[in-house]
Parts: sequence; C-alpha cells; structure tokens
Amino acid sequence: MNRVQVRASGNFSTSVCWLTVCLFLLFSTFSPVRAQQGGTEPAGNKANGDSIARLDSSLSSLPDTLKLSDSLALADDFKSKVQYHAEDSIVYAIDSGMVYLYGRAWMNYEDIRLEADYIDISFYTKTLSAHGLPDSLGRLAGKPVFIQGKDEFTAEHIRYNFNSKKGKITEINTRDGDSFIHGATVKKQPDNTTFIKNGYYTTCDDPHPHYYLKAAKIKVIPNNKVVTSAADMYIMDVPTPIAIPFGFFPNRKGRSSGILFPQYGESQQLGFFLKNGGYYLGLNDHFDLALTGDIYSKGSWRANAFSNYAWKYRFSGNVSVNYSNTRVSRPEFPDYSLEEAFFIRWNHTQDAKSKPGISFTANVNAGSSTFYQYNLSTANNFLTNTFTSSVAWAKSWSGKPINLSVSLAHSQNTQTKDISLSLPSATFNLARRTPFKRKLAIGSQKWYEKIGVGLTSSFLNSINTKDSLLFREGSLEQFRYGMQHSIPLNTSFTVAKYFTLSPGITYTERWYLRTIRKNWNPESKQVVTDTVDAFKAARDFAFSANMNTRIYGMLQFRKGRIAAIRHVMTPTLGFSWRPDFSEGGYGYYKQVQADSTGLKQQYSVFEGTIFGGPGAGKSSLMNFSLDNNFEMKVRQKTDTAETMKKVKLLESLSLGTSYNFAADSLRLSPISLSGRATILDKVSLNLAGTFDPYVVTSEGVRINTTELDQNGKLARFTSGNFSVNFNITKRKKEYKSEKGNEDELTEVNKNADNYLDFNVPFSLTVGYNFFYLNNVVSPDQVTQTLNFNGDILLTPSWKVSYNSGYDFEQKDLSYTSLGIHRDLHCWEMSLNWVPFGFQQNFFFQINVKSSMLQDLKLTRKNDRFDNR
Repeated sequence: MNRVQVRASGNFSTSVCWLTVCLFLLFSTFSPVRAQQGGTEPAGNKANGDSIARLDSSLSSLPDTLKLSDSLALADDFKSKVQYHAEDSIVYAIDSGMVYLYGRAWMNYEDIRLEADYIDISFYTKTLSAHGLPDSLGRLAGKPVFIQGKDEFTAEHIRYNFNSKKGKITEINTRDGDSFIHGATVKKQPDNTTFIKNGYYTTCDDPHPHYYLKAAKIKVIPNNKVVTSAADMYIMDVPTPIAIPFGFFPNRKGRSSGILFPQYGESQQLGFFLKNGGYYLGLNDHFDLALTGDIYSKGSWRANAFSNYAWKYRFSGNVSVNYSNTRVSRPEFPDYSLEEAFFIRWNHTQDAKSKPGISFTANVNAGSSTFYQYNLSTANNFLTNTFTSSVAWAKSWSGKPINLSVSLAHSQNTQTKDISLSLPSATFNLARRTPFKRKLAIGSQKWYEKIGVGLTSSFLNSINTKDSLLFREGSLEQFRYGMQHSIPLNTSFTVAKYFTLSPGITYTERWYLRTIRKNWNPESKQVVTDTVDAFKAARDFAFSANMNTRIYGMLQFRKGRIAAIRHVMTPTLGFSWRPDFSEGGYGYYKQVQADSTGLKQQYSVFEGTIFGGPGAGKSSLMNFSLDNNFEMKVRQKTDTAETMKKVKLLESLSLGTSYNFAADSLRLSPISLSGRATILDKVSLNLAGTFDPYVVTSEGVRINTTELDQNGKLARFTSGNFSVNFNITKRKKEYKSEKGNEDELTEVNKNADNYLDFNVPFSLTVGYNFFYLNNVVSPDQVTQTLNFNGDILLTPSWKVSYNSGYDFEQKDLSYTSLGIHRDLHCWEMSLNWVPFGFQQNFFFQINVKSSMLQDLKLTRKNDRFDNR
C-alpha cells in the first residue's frame, strides 16, 4: 500500500494535491512512502532515512498550496465536496483510497460536520470512522462530536456511510431539545431517526446525570418525540421502585398542540381531584390557547382559558378567564356552602414604533370578590383588597397641539363589595396657546405675550354600585353621564425681581341630559325627587392668583467633614374668588318644602350628576403654604483631590392653611403639616398631621371660638400618620437568561417580586405605620402595624422566604407565610406554609425543573378546605 503523510498548515486545491501525489508515485522507487515536515513520525508509518530525505527534498519544490486542509469533489463518488483538516497530520493511502486525519481533525460534508482527534475516510466505500486518542496521561481525549443540522452528539466511536447516510455509534451523549440521551450502542438512520440499545433518558445536563430513566431500547425521532421501552428510574445511579411500561416524550420544536395531563390528589372537604388538566392549542405563530380545568369528586369544579398572543413590532399580551363552582359539604348539612366565582385578567402592550402617535394599552383585573378566597393563589392576590382595570386608546397629531384619549376604567373593593365602572371616558385636549405672542420677537417679551389659553373637554359615563347588583335588571338606569369643558386663561410674570405672580381665570361648562326636581308630597309627607330628561348646561367661573418665591439660607463650615448646610424655603400666597351660584339669577338652585311645618330647603338641580354643578355660597379664599428643604454638603477626600457629596437631610417639611373672607364663621381652615425624609437611601420617613384652630363641643360640633382664645394653644391636634419603611433589597434591573424565551423573561422582569433569585444573598423590606384619629364623641382611633417580608440565601442552593406582620392594637399576627426552596440542579424542592388564618395551608413539592417531565413530581398539600 502506498501512503503519503503531509505536515504543514493552510489550504490547497484538489487538483494540485492529487497531481503532485501521482507524479511522486510514478518516479519514486520506495514503497510505502511518507512525506514529513518537522515533528515526530506517526505510529505505524515507518520508512528509512533516505526515503525521508528524498521525499523532503521533493516536497520542498512543490507549490506553497500543499497544506493540511483539503477538499475532494469526485462527481462519480460523492454528491458534494468533502472538506477536511487536521492540526497534526494527514495520511493518504492511495491504493485503498483512504485518508487518515490526526490531531484536532474535522470533516465537512453537506450539512454534516465531524470533529475528533482521529478520523479516517474511505473514498472507495464512502465511509468514515472516528474516535479519540489517549493524551499524555493516558486519558481518552478528542472524542468525536457529530453535528448534522441542529442535531449534535458526542460519542466514543463513530462509523458513518455517506451513501446510505446510516451510522453506528458507541457510547453516545446527545441532546434533543431539553432532553439528554445516553446510549451504549446507537444506529442512525438516513432520516436522522436514532435507535439506541441500553440507553437512558434524562433532562439533567450534568455529564453524569443525577437521575435518568434507563431502558433497553430508545427511539429518537428528531423534532418529534422520544419513545422508550419499559424503563426504570435511577437517582444517583441507584435504582428506584418507579418504573413505566413505556415512555413517550414529545420534543417537537416550535408550535404544537397536545394534552395537558392533570395533577391528582385528595382534599378532605372537596374530595379526590384532577387539577390543571386540559388541552393546549398552538393556533398559529401569533396566538395560542390553553383550556384547563379542575374537577373534584364532591361536585366542585373550575374552568380556565388562557391565551398568549404576540405580533413582533406590533403588540403582545395575554388573556385569562376563570370560572369556579365550589361546593363544601352536603346540602342537608348546616355547614354546606356553594360559591360561584369568576375572574378575568387581560394585559396588552403595544409596540411604541408600530403606530407613531397612537397607543393602545390594557390592564384588566376584574371578577368576583370571593374568587381568590375560594381558589388558592399567590399571597398578593389574596391580600389585595382593590382590583383596578384600565383599557386606554390615545392619539396625538404630529405638529398639532391636540390629542384625544378614550378609556374604560374599573375599580372594585373586595371587602366592601363596592364597584365603579367608567364606560367610557373620553378626553380631548388643546395644548396651551399664547395668542398674543409675536411671531417675530424684537426686544424683551411683553407681559401680555405670556397670556395662554387652553381647552379640555371630557365625556364620562359611570356607575357606582355593589358587585352583586351590577348585572341585574335596571342597572343600566343607574349610569350617570355628562360632558364637561374647561377653558383656563392664565399667565405668569416676575414681580420685584424675586417674586413670581401667576393670575388666571377658569371657565367651566357642564352638559347634562338629565337633572332632578324635588316636590313636597303632602300625602306621604315626604320630599319626592323626580327625574327631568332634558338638556341643561351648568356654567361657572373662578379667578385665582398665586405668588411664590424662594429664600435660601447657607451655613458654611471651614473645618470638619461637613462643608455646608443649606435651607431652602418656598412660601406661596394665593387668592381665589368665586361668586355665589345659588342665587336665583343663575337658576341652578331651587327651594323645596322639607317638612310639614313649611320649612324650606335649598337643593341643586344638578344633584347626583357625574361632574356636579356650580358651588353654593360665595368664596373669597386666601391660602398660604410654606415648604422647607434641608441639604448638607460633606467633604470626601481622596488621594488626589477633595470632592463634595450632597446629602439630603429633610426633603420636605411643609404646612398650609386657608382663610375664607366670604364665610360668616369658621373662616380659618384646618392646618395641615407633612414631612418626608430619606436616610442613607435605605430608610424612608413620612409624617402627616392635621390641626384644627377652632374649639369642638362634646357633641363633636365645631364652634366659632378659637383654641387660642379658649385654651391658650394655637390649634388642636385632630389626626396624624407616621410611617417608616426600610428596604435593603438588591434586585437586578433586568434579568437575562439563555434558558427562557423572550415572553418568559418579560414576565419575570415585570413581576420580579413573584420569583426567587438565587443570585441575591438576601432581601428585607420592613414597614411600620402609625395612625391616630382624635374622636371627640367616640374613643380615639389608633392603628399601629408592622409588616416585613424578604428572603435569605442560606447556601447557594437553599433559600428561605417569609412574609408576616403584627397588629399592635389587635395584638395578633397578620397574614403570615413561610417558604423553603431547594435548588437540586435538575430538580427543585419547595415548601410553602401559611400556619394560621383564613388561608391556612401548606404545599410541598419536589419536581423536575424541565417542562418535558413536569409530571415527574411528588406533591403533598393541605389547603384551607381541609381545615374547616
């Protein structure tokens, strides 16, 4: 057999390579023959020193294109070009049509790429073989890595036929989606279907997996499914009693539909159950739909429809609709209860670039007040007393000062069962214009050029009722609707260099199609209210003027760390005037007999309307407020310079009050005081208080006698609130991962508090609130609570989360929960425990992380229905 071995580097053409080799064989008398440039001689290829010298001399005269990379394109033998390369050497066996590649070799053929420390290719039989070679320590290195399209695997030894596209592999390690498959002997078919003998299936990406399903036969159909014969489960190489008669694991990439297998278990109150079972529909590239439900042996059930949708560069969102029917006990027993509830969630976001000038957003959270009491969910859902919704569309015109917005709004309180709907509300805005401003300004600006005018028009259709009455007959008659136009005319200019004066006039007009009329009914001796269906407009106006300035004070220190303390005061003095619109000339207020004695009572024909009507009584009001800000500069010395750091001492300390010159008594309004400060960017302090300057009787009635005259004090403290919040949570601004898709990462970043981050060592949030109300008639009201939540990373794999609080007045703990989480690499364990309260329950689960084996888990729970 004639051989040629080449050592060099670079690329060369097929024709030059084969022509050179053939010419050499014709004129050489040595057989076998080897060519070498430096390095050691590969094992199994020996020749004497003369042959080496003559061959080196011959090769030295060949073109520089003779390298260690080559490509062969034999039309009669191979359909496509075969490219190969080796770092160490390439050996050609001409008579047998073999090529041997040594040292970090690779071969490319069509969509196939093979990498290994040793590869041999037969151009006669159109086959190849590859395996690793021992390194300097005797360990096998450079194992074959076979890549075809998106499929890739590592093996001990590979044999492959180019014509039949079949292969035989030993000791394979391959990945297909989230699945990892190991096998002793493998046969690969032309359609990439793989048959594995004595293999095991796992979702653990560790080279030595922590768990696997071991089977005698495994069939892998790429981008479709993995099927196994009878399989036993091994954990840490220890066999377990868990076995399956066969295995079927879908691994289709992209869109697909299929059955969602339910969870099973038992509840003492609700019976045996199947939960979260149903069917998933991959409708198209933009929409999907999951139909799931729960069913209990004692009659309870729940149905859910959930859909994600996304259109790149346009919009994305999701919709969830839930309906539950919860039956506890039996109808003949006194503890029987039946609760029907529903809940709807819809989130929609529009890409800002999709339609410039137009936006559409939706955030809907609406349903029965008792839904999250009878259906276990997150602590946030259970503790939330108010659910709000908003669906808004807005449009602005480029280059024009106008914009339009239309929205639907909803708010409900789960404790009081109150619900408010706005269906719809629309607002049209004309931005402030300065009609007297010169187009070509010459010199300083005149005072009248700053006069501006704007327009805001609003339409609102709203209802406030109880959630149980919302969809009953006659509820549509309870909607209140109307339209309001507001035209502000204002300006601003400087007075005496240091003061800013801002006068303005506001004109408001409201349109209604329904007002009221009251009459005295002598038979029933009651006031009867009738509805008048006719158009009526309500018009009012008011004048206001505000003047403010800023006063700066500075205290400087030449020595020490403190360089200066600055105090900024912002006083504001304002005046507003409004006529008495209850006078008869306006026609907005009328008189009605209130009792059988003939006592007259005044009422507004716009009583109960959506925007109300003009106010009664003349108002000539002067208001005053003073805001204070304290900051400090601290010296910070470095090796090269001295810098100043600004530290906020008191962000705001303000007080305010007003005086009504038109009132006949109680002209001075209560004095309000508020403050805000932040310490070390971690602790926030907030305080607020109200002080009444007038005396109050034992019956709780304010009289026109000041506290200063009667009790010698400026004012009486009526209510106050103080809160402290401490937060040392350090969350990442944005979470990134290669394992999640774009939608999943978006969901995590939007709701980071609902997930555990094992990269954060700990987090802690503490909040203290104190509220006091001075009740004259009844005992004073005091509310004092402490809330705290967070998590602690005990080890890189153990994390504990907690949420609790204490009510000092009730002397009891508030909603308390404890969570323990263990990261087991490819598995995870979680324990969530609510030790007491209405939602008392515990939930324990150990499961595989991968969604491929989401049903491989152990679950134990005890919910609130089991604690009745």
